Amino acid sequence: MTAGERTLETMAAAVGGRLKSRKETIAVAESSAGGLISAALLAVPGASAYFLGGGVIYTQAARRAILRVPDEAVASTRSSTEAYALIKARAIRQLLDTTWGLAETGATGPTGNRYGDAAGHACLAVVGPGVARAVTLETGHGDRERNMWAFATAALELLETALRSA
Repeated sequence: MTAGERTLETMAAAVGGRLKSRKETIAVAESSAGGLISAALLAVPGASAYFLGGGVIYTQAARRAILRVPDEAVASTRSSTEAYALIKARAIRQLLDTTWGLAETGATGPTGNRYGDAAGHACLAVVGPGVARAVTLETGHGDRERNMWAFATAALELLETALRSA
C-alpha cells in the first residue's frame, strides 16, 4: 500500500465513525461485491450502533424475497444500472427503517453479464435524508476478486461523499 492509499478498513472506520457520531443507521443491499461492503462496515468496533443489516441480493429470487421488490416494480428497469441500484438502496433502507441505504449491482467477471455490460461494470447507489445518488464504475478488467474489492471501495467512497453533503 502506498502512502495515502485507503483501505476498506480505514474507509469503513471513517464512515462508521461519522454514522455513529450522528446517531444514524445504514443497511446494505449488494450483489457482485459479495458481502464485502457489509463486512467492511461490520469490521469496525461498535458497528452495532449504526449497521442494522444487509444482504447479498444476487438473484431475482433474492430481490423478490429479501428486498420484497416485486417484478412489476422493476419491469422497465434492468439489473446493473444506476436506476436498479437506487431501487435496491431505497428498498433496503425502507425495510430496515434506516437513515441510509447503500446498494451495489454489477458484473464482477471474468466475463460480462447477460445485459451486455463488460466485466468490471458496477452501479452503486446511496439514499438518505435529502440524498439519492448513483454512480457507475468500469474497472476495465475481468479479475473477479479485484473487481469485488473495487466495487466495495467505490460503494464506501459514495457513502462517504453522501455523508459529507448531508
